[in-house]
Amino acid sequence: MAITQAIANAFKKQLLEGDQNFASSGGDKFKLALYTSSATLNSTTTAYSASNEVGNSGTYTAGGGALTNSGTSISAGVARADFADLSFTGVTITSRGALIYNTSSAVTNAAVCVLDFGADKTATSGTFTIQFPAPTSTAAILRVSG
Repeated sequence: MAITQAIANAFKKQLLEGDQNFASSGGDKFKLALYTSSATLNSTTTAYSASNEVGNSGTYTAGGGALTNSGTSISAGVARADFADLSFTGVTITSRGALIYNTSSAVTNAAVCVLDFGADKTATSGTFTIQFPAPTSTAAILRVSG
């Protein structure tokens, strides 16, 4: 089993077909789910699955947490999307990676991208935070350039 950081292939196609909307107002709704090291997630992941997701603990429940979409921007020829950091409190969990997915009806539970933490990350009776990188043309979590 392995988690490999990637933009989902199906997501790329959905972008070109207009099935993903990252507008901060009126756009689609996105969630982030956490997974154990037993999960297999990569560019071929097409949708959210509960298989090998971390267990319910504190404020973390199956399906993960809703992301706050900070909208889109473009600079230096690079379009980007950003989310606010996400925290789960009162949790005891160990996670190796995460899946960002779209919960909107046009593409229900469609995978957007896989996050590989590089190693197991643990919170014990504490807070587990996903801190997104700055929304720059070289660091944003989702970037499109030509």
